Parts: sequence; C-alpha cells; structure tokens
Amino acid sequence: MDKVPLDELLDPDAISSAEALGLHARQIVEGYIAGEHKSPYHGFAIEFAQHREYSAGDDIRHLDWKVLGRTERYYIKQYEQETNYVGHILLDGSESMKYGSGKATKFAYGKMLAACLSYTILRQRDAVALNIFDTRARQYLPRSNNHTMIQKVLGTLAAQEPLGHTNIAAILHDMARQIQRRGIVFVISDLFDDEQTVMDGIQHLRFGGNEVVVFHVLDPAEIEFKFEGLVEFEGLEDIPTIKTRPQEIRKSYLAEFNAFCDRIREGCERNQCHYLRVNTGQPFSEVLSGYLAFRLKTSRK
Repeated sequence: MDKVPLDELLDPDAISSAEALGLHARQIVEGYIAGEHKSPYHGFAIEFAQHREYSAGDDIRHLDWKVLGRTERYYIKQYEQETNYVGHILLDGSESMKYGSGKATKFAYGKMLAACLSYTILRQRDAVALNIFDTRARQYLPRSNNHTMIQKVLGTLAAQEPLGHTNIAAILHDMARQIQRRGIVFVISDLFDDEQTVMDGIQHLRFGGNEVVVFHVLDPAEIEFKFEGLVEFEGLEDIPTIKTRPQEIRKSYLAEFNAFCDRIREGCERNQCHYLRVNTGQPFSEVLSGYLAFRLKTSRK
C-alpha cells in the first residue's frame, strides 16, 4: 500500500485545510459528547508496566502492598494504556464522489465524516487507521493512537481529491485479510459498484469478527432527481454523457435508485451491519449525532 508523501502533509494549503477541518470536527464531536456526558465508545485496557518509588503526592491506591511487606519500601505500580479498539476508516476517493449539487461534494462530506470519526476515536485514546481508496489503497495510514495521529489524518484528508474508478469489493477483501485485530470498519462511499461483490466483501469482514458500519453517502439531486428542462448529464467513471428531459425519466429513475438503496440496506442487515443513508443536504452535525447516539445506545447494552 502507498505511504503518505511527506511533502503532501507539509503542503501549506493542505495544512490550512486540515486545520479548518480539524476545528470543525472537534467542535461537532465535543459539543455532542459534552451534552451526553458519556463516550460513544468503550475506553481502553490498562496493563501493569513497572514499579517506581513512591513520591509525595502519589495516589496511595496504586501502592504495591506486597512489595511493601517484602521490602518495607514504598513502591507505586505504573500502568500503560493498551488500545482495545481500532477504527478502520475506508473513504471512497473515486471520481463519482466528486459530485455535489450544493455546497459540499460527496467526497468533501465524506472527509468531514472521516475526520469526526477519527477525532472521536482518538479522543478515547483508541487507535485509528485511514484508507482512502479507488481501485486500490491510494493513501493509507496504519493504525495508531499516537498524539500526532489526528494531524496525520487531517493532513491526508485535506490533500486528497476524488479521481479514477472504484473497486470497493477488492478493498474490503484486502482489509479483511490484513486486519490482525478485530475492530470496527467504517465504509464511507456512494457504493456505486456491483452490489453483490460489495456485499461479499462486507461478509468477509464480518466473518473475521469485525463490526461494519456503512455510511451510504448520496447527494440530494441523486435522491430526489428534481431536474427540469433539457439537461445534459455528464457521466463519471466511464459512464457516457446523455442529454434528456428529466421529467420523462424521473419515475423510472427513482424506482431504480430506491431499489438500489434498498438492496444495499437489506444486504447490510443480512450481514448484521449498521447501515446509514447519508444525505449531503443534511446538516453534518445531525448525521454525526444520529450515529453517535446509536453508539451510545449500543454501548450501554
């Protein structure tokens, strides 16, 4: 897989965009969690690391009484935090994601979603891995909960633009083979690919014991098809351009489009995945808060 070029992370425009992206993500996430007074994710495991001598002001709850009994000296148990949760974020970076009828393209919306998920997970000192893909992993950040990880994630997101074809199933199968530790896989995509092969990839991830969350990112124009007059539709990912009157095909388009979404949703349900259809016309905070509320609800069970 490709590593992240250092010059992209240090690009001034990318840094500026990343700072804005990070600020927005932080405001949304912290605002929600502060209101709920609870994390949407379970925390991390604590493992004993070593002893050190007691110093004034240390918490006596961490005194090792067995060592005191043997040596008559005061020692404090030190611990290190070990991640028990890994969030693998897969963001579709193919050409179809560049579409946007409003202020934000599907890819821009997906970037913000990836940023907020990363910030939420890292805030709990758990680990994140990021994969921006088309037919392959174009940019990949291995899992980490290091304090510099959020800046790496934001810099990578800010530097990327959608292009090329997609092969979602191949990416899902690759991830299923490579994940060494079970976690949650977040798929952020318009899912414009062969549905059955995508479901096969999701099934592979689930077979490995991973939780899968699918954010099906769609534009309002794709959902509602409210075009008027004679319109030329520009094809993406090798789909030819066509000129037509939308009102003549709206009914059949909506029937096929909704059937496509239903098949994706039903496939996710069969594979016990959490499916969210995301309308990029919705305020971003509503979409994220809906998902975080779901996490809080399930984490209490």
